[in-house]
Amino acid sequence: MGEGGREDKGVFLFYGTHGSEDPTKAVIPFLSANAACDEGFEAEVFLIGDAVDIIKESVIDKVVPVAWPPLKEILATTVKHRIPLYV
Repeated sequence: MGEGGREDKGVFLFYGTHGSEDPTKAVIPFLSANAACDEGFEAEVFLIGDAVDIIKESVIDKVVPVAWPPLKEILATTVKHRIPLYV
């Protein structure tokens, strides 16, 4: 049990290793973290390797996955949720 008798849900850590070469896989950590926050959980995103490049301002606009919104829109939701991002 957490503080005040509430159940502690913990924090989900989503990590990304894919960069702009595979935009569909590159957005998965952000989509997953956003979904976790929508369900009331805490989440964090950790980017390593090729994934680090997708956060560059010159690359964000170019990352457009199949069947999901562009990274720029997904990232706006991540920022709105105040999800920590480690690069």
